[in-house]
Amino acid sequence: MFGFRRRRRARLRATPVPSSWNDIIARNVPYVRLLDDDERRRLLGEVRVFLDEKEVVGCGGLEITDEIRVTIAAQACLLLIGRESDVYPMLGRILVYPHPYRAHTVRPQPDGTVVEGEEGRLGESWHRGALVLAWDAVVGGARDVHDGHNVVLHEFAHQLDSESGGMEGAPLLPDRAALARWARVMTAEYAELLDEIERDHRTVMDRYGATNPAEFFAVATETFFEKPRALARRHAELYALLRDFYGQDPARRFAAGTPDEA
Repeated sequence: MFGFRRRRRARLRATPVPSSWNDIIARNVPYVRLLDDDERRRLLGEVRVFLDEKEVVGCGGLEITDEIRVTIAAQACLLLIGRESDVYPMLGRILVYPHPYRAHTVRPQPDGTVVEGEEGRLGESWHRGALVLAWDAVVGGARDVHDGHNVVLHEFAHQLDSESGGMEGAPLLPDRAALARWARVMTAEYAELLDEIERDHRTVMDRYGATNPAEFFAVATETFFEKPRALARRHAELYALLRDFYGQDPARRFAAGTPDEA
C-alpha cells in the first residue's frame, strides 16, 4: 500500500503540470518568482500530488475552478518544498467560500463562563479532515508578498501543527533535542510578543499571534515567509528555528530577488 503510494506520487511529481497552471501561479502567486529552479520544480511536483489527493469544495455558491485549486495548492505546498513531508496526511477536503464567512464560536472566559456567538472568518483549520478558506482572502494574501498576511500559509501551518497530535504550536519534530529547542525558543518568543503588546510597542508579527501558542506558530509562519528580513533582524532565534524547520531561507530570497519588505 505504502509502496504503491510512493510510486504513484513519484509519477505525479515527474509529470509536467499543464501550462495553464503555470499561468495561474504566475498571475496569482508572485512569491514563486523568488524560488530557484529546483524549488520551483519541487513546488510544482507537490502541487500535482496535493491536487490529486485533496478535494476542493465550493461553498456559498462558489464554483470551483482550476484557478482556485491551483492558487490554493501553490501556497500550501510552499511550506513543504524544503522538508520531508507526507503532504498534509490528515487533510482530505478544503472548503472554499467566495467571501469571509460567519462561524459559530464558543469562548470560555477566565471566570469560568462561556460566551457563544458568531464571528467573521477568513479561514480555519480543523484538527482532522478539513480546512476552510475565503477565496477573496486567498487571492489578496497571495498577491501581496510583503504584508505578512497570508491566510493559506496561516491555515496550513495549523495543519502542520496538528501532525503532532494536536494544535498546540508544536509540529511533529524529529527528536527530543529538536522538541526541547522548539519549546525553549517558542516559549520565549511568545512571551516577548505578549510583552511588546502590553507595552504598546510596534511588533513585526501580527498581534493575533498573541492569542495562544498555536496562533503564534501560524502567525510566525506568515511573517517568516513574507517579512523574513525584519523577522531575522528583530527575532533571530525564532527566524533560525523556522528556517531549520521549513528548510528554507526567505531572507536570502528577498535580498536576492526583491526590494526589502516594509
